[in-house]
Amino acid sequence: MDTFGLPGEPTDAIVLAGGHATRMGGVDKPAIVVGGRRMLDTALGAVDGCDRIAVVGPHRNELSARIVQTQESPAGTGPVAALAAGLAALGGSTGGLVVVLAADLPTLDGRTVSQLVSTLVEHPEAEASFAVDESGHVQFLLSVWRRPALAHRLDALAGRENQPMKALMPDRHVTVAVAGVADCDTPADVERARAARPPEPMDVDEARAVIRESLVPLPVHEVRLPDALGATLAAPLVAAEALPRFDVSAMDGYAVAGPGPWRLRREIRYAGSSADLTLANGEAVRIATGAQVPSGATEVIRDEHVETTTDPEGLLRRLPGVPARDDTRRRGEDWQPGHHLAEAGVAVTSAVVSAAASAEVVAATVRGPVRAHLVVTGDEIRRDGPLRDGQTRDSLGPVLPEILRHCGVRTVADTHLRDTADGFDALLRDARDADVVVVVGATGGGAADQLRGALSRAGARTLVGRVRCRPGGSQVTAVLPDGRVVLGLPGNPLAAVVTLLTMLPAIVDGLTARTPVVPAAGPVSNAAEAGTSVTRIVPVARQADGTWRADTVVRTAHLAGLIGREALALLPPDPIDGQTVELFSLPQ
Repeated sequence: MDTFGLPGEPTDAIVLAGGHATRMGGVDKPAIVVGGRRMLDTALGAVDGCDRIAVVGPHRNELSARIVQTQESPAGTGPVAALAAGLAALGGSTGGLVVVLAADLPTLDGRTVSQLVSTLVEHPEAEASFAVDESGHVQFLLSVWRRPALAHRLDALAGRENQPMKALMPDRHVTVAVAGVADCDTPADVERARAARPPEPMDVDEARAVIRESLVPLPVHEVRLPDALGATLAAPLVAAEALPRFDVSAMDGYAVAGPGPWRLRREIRYAGSSADLTLANGEAVRIATGAQVPSGATEVIRDEHVETTTDPEGLLRRLPGVPARDDTRRRGEDWQPGHHLAEAGVAVTSAVVSAAASAEVVAATVRGPVRAHLVVTGDEIRRDGPLRDGQTRDSLGPVLPEILRHCGVRTVADTHLRDTADGFDALLRDARDADVVVVVGATGGGAADQLRGALSRAGARTLVGRVRCRPGGSQVTAVLPDGRVVLGLPGNPLAAVVTLLTMLPAIVDGLTARTPVVPAAGPVSNAAEAGTSVTRIVPVARQADGTWRADTVVRTAHLAGLIGREALALLPPDPIDGQTVELFSLPQ
């Protein structure tokens, strides 16, 4: 919006996002999701180019620091009072333009705001421009004002509490007819808006980036290292002790003192031996790998580099021509106390736990590990017992915990949800034992696919509504008001696995503030044959020359196509043979 307005003067915006919708049961109306976005985010997107933006309503932690947040006092005293609070919060210039929006216009975009601004600029005698909807009603909360005129009208109004916006309407104004822009005051309005504006599909990379950037990390806590597997370090892992803690022998051989030859002592120095031993100059002692080097020793010589004489003195000599090499591992050779074994943001793997043990570190400050409540949906699904007519064997439920573990997530609950009208509402309300609720099925638009509606009723914020890929396009990632994440997978088995492997690691990254790893990649020899005009994710087999070959015919109703495969390949639209693409390793 910086390309229009009044020359040299700011164009600011006030977004009214306060109060609870009484005709919607008291929900936070600006947070209702339509078209994959909160209505508040739609409003903010429409005024993104403004110089300054004020949001009037309850404080929202997730909003950018650039946005000024304020609230009318007392709260809930109407739009005029809220508008006055927003104008006061903006402060600064007394000139320029002010865009006024309500945060319940889910189909609004910047073009409509631009049209209102341009119309007002073209009519210098007018004090404000107002949108007029298709029914002929003036939308007072979709307007642009000259700032001095708005301030004057607010000051002249006798009392601001519970005043209607039309009380501010100046005589000198212009109107702009707008199409397809309507507010949402009732649940029926919301459903109509959703039907008219389904979520825009995202690319895979875009979806993962949105997830990582939008999630609020889990709280930090301290945990014993063996219990932290799968978590993410929230602080550096710092060595408490040197490694080695003392000089040790790296080989089976002899500890010697001074230049040879050496008189060989009868003792043998074993690993773990606590007996004190000091070598005098010219002495040697047999030593095992890992044993502490005795005091006085100047080096360790491996077995194959020395010989013992047969003379009565029984001397030890270095063989001629062997390299002069000390096989002692010195104290702190690997690290000293205070060394950073791993930085914050690193996943706690078995290597991290093992290194911590070597450094005498017993606990770590972490986020996670992420816990999942796994839900398989559908009346037709049967896990145990004989199948009846119309039933399908649950081929995913038994293996999904292992796939979740492969993604660094622990399964803490496993539920089969029947197709009932309120089943998802109860699930989203009661499944508080996990950080992520993973739902298989019910993400499409069929009669039994009720997840999206339940997410809306629960006040969830949809991050990803659909993804431009095959399989796995019909998926959803949303955040409930208490921070729990819901990952909705397609019911098709291969599509469900593809979605898990592509999106769940991004959820783990976001929830634990993990530093994303560089994805594995490899050349696919027949990428053009296996690819299509849209992103396709297919099983691949490793070939002897190090390239990968994609399966060109993939049956998605089962996982038999993954047998003998190590990875899935993400083929971009219209790939070429030999193109290097992202690979997702499969649990084996």
